[in-house]
Amino acid sequence: MSNKNLLIELFVEELPPKALRKIGDAFAQNLQASLQAQGVLGADSVLTAFASPRRLGIHLTDVSEQADDKQVSQKLMPVAVGLDANGKATPALLKKLAALGAGESAVASLTRESDGKAEALYFNSTVTGATLPEAVQKALDDTLNKLPIPKVMTYQLADGWESVNFVRPAHGLVVLHGADVLPVSVLGLRAGNTTHGHRFEAGLDPVYVRDADSYAKQLATEGAVIAGFAERRAEIARQLADAAAQAGDNLTPIEDDALLDEVTGLVERPNVLVGQFEETFLDVPQECLILTMKANQKYFPLLDANGNLSNKFLIVSNIRPADASLVIGGNERVVRPRLADAKFFFDQDRKKTLESRLPGLDKVVYHNKLGTQGERVERVRAIAKAIAAKLGTDAQQVDTAARLAKTDLLTDMVGEFPELQGIMGRYYARHDGLPAAVADAIEDHYKPRFAGDELPRNAVGTVTALADKLETLVGLFSIGQVPSGDKDPFALRRHALGVIRMLTEGKLAIGIDELIAAAEAPFGGLSAEHRAALLGFFFDRLANALREQGYSAQEIDAVLALQPQRLADVTSRLAAVRAFAALPEAASLAAANKRVGNILKKIDGDVPATVDAALLKEDAERALNATLAQVKPDADAAFARGDYTASLQALAALKTPVDAFFDSVMVNADDAALRANRQGLLATLHAAMNQVADISRLAS
Repeated sequence: MSNKNLLIELFVEELPPKALRKIGDAFAQNLQASLQAQGVLGADSVLTAFASPRRLGIHLTDVSEQADDKQVSQKLMPVAVGLDANGKATPALLKKLAALGAGESAVASLTRESDGKAEALYFNSTVTGATLPEAVQKALDDTLNKLPIPKVMTYQLADGWESVNFVRPAHGLVVLHGADVLPVSVLGLRAGNTTHGHRFEAGLDPVYVRDADSYAKQLATEGAVIAGFAERRAEIARQLADAAAQAGDNLTPIEDDALLDEVTGLVERPNVLVGQFEETFLDVPQECLILTMKANQKYFPLLDANGNLSNKFLIVSNIRPADASLVIGGNERVVRPRLADAKFFFDQDRKKTLESRLPGLDKVVYHNKLGTQGERVERVRAIAKAIAAKLGTDAQQVDTAARLAKTDLLTDMVGEFPELQGIMGRYYARHDGLPAAVADAIEDHYKPRFAGDELPRNAVGTVTALADKLETLVGLFSIGQVPSGDKDPFALRRHALGVIRMLTEGKLAIGIDELIAAAEAPFGGLSAEHRAALLGFFFDRLANALREQGYSAQEIDAVLALQPQRLADVTSRLAAVRAFAALPEAASLAAANKRVGNILKKIDGDVPATVDAALLKEDAERALNATLAQVKPDADAAFARGDYTASLQALAALKTPVDAFFDSVMVNADDAALRANRQGLLATLHAAMNQVADISRLAS
């Protein structure tokens, strides 16, 4: 059997551009994985994926005409069930063999192996390897069923009777092994060797693919199509950079990977052109102009060296006419009304102050169980006021920001472009003459909006953002709207991570319990169950974030087991735990701490951490108490000043007396006073050892 290269192409109507990259990758990877599992790919087979607006495809090297035969060992049943006392086959065994196409003669060839519980009978057979057409058919069927399709279409085939389901109607299938067409079919299509190039600029149509290896080159030369998504994306990026350089004035195209992916999914033969609009539109906030150009027209706005928007933009066209002036002029005419709309919205919105829009929030439903946006604003104001008092932030500015933060939701601009909420609020606040700190806070109260987003730029914004996110979390937890599995319709995980980031990265001197208490007050308090659930939710999110930062599960567990109130201290505690774990005494002390904790758990009620020195009879317990008396003040002082590493390392001196104590002292002595005193000594030890973290969690 000879190995050749394999080409598969499914030709379809225009695929959804935002999903093309994901669909194309899944198509290629699933086909490769299926063919690999079926044994038709060579060990060094190389995959090349193709995905354009009208095609999905792959090229694989070193593909066999048939997979090798395989030896298969199939478990049948326990020996006691399959064979009688005389070693003869039971009816159950014979029936099983018959189902596998074997007769009674196969009984002698059965093997016996233990399955861990009992001895079982195994049937060994040779399975003929799949032919390549069989393997490709299975791979295609499986792959098309697994594609991450955002929305499936149902359409009729040419016969007018049969209907099929796919992301878009499919019109062609190419499957070539070398130059040979393989007899496979999907979606009512039989494989051939013809495809189609560019809808308008193909040199030849249809394109007759000579063999698997000529496909990409033929599409480029005869079909005017760059078939590979990655290759086409790179070509667009290159042309964007060249066109920006030619536009002059040190201009650069805005960086937007999602937009670049989308336009790559829209064009088959990219041609980047420079357009421009009237400079008067630049009086409109650049965020509005950038958004309308990107979202509505798929243009790449050009920024100057200072990051300011210019009046030039880049068009990614799908055609390459000799004279591009008509294409450029057409796009300039199309974008002008969009920009004019943005200017109109901006001008109209500024005719009303944010303050005057406040009553309108009483008519906007926030949640049917939590009232209107107006009611929500009042809760956010109360929470912000409480947080500002604890952090010493300007209360008046915080209150103004919290009161006006949602008013831009009622503006025309945000009504047209919801993505601009907060951003437009800042512009309108400055227009109304509000202080810069308040205007910035109105924009920033949504931050951080996603992982890696910047934090609010000032204290007023931080307090307002904390209040806004906490109101959402407490409110929704109070009515049982808790994230479940992958479902998080109100983005509560994102809100919790935003609170965590502001507390940790901002080093805010406020406890998480204090924040929850401030946030639940406007709701009349949370139930104990909901409060515990919310606190656990915060620490779960924090644990996930810390794992992503490279901390070990043991380190995180040790620190978060204490549920430290000031999240700003968590990284310092983690560093202390890591340094402590490196000490030679750490393993022994962690094990001892675990033992102490287990002893104390078995005692009814709380054990007071007090010791009567007169009741210390054994040398080992006196030595432990004396060492504790020396170590504890130093550990406490270091803890109080936030030097958690020094606090934990001071405990190293306890190793020897702790080991001696457990070797020679009976804690649960018969004498009640003696027993209580020793338990008090252990409680004192336990408290001293677990201020920074629960070091018992470091025990292996």
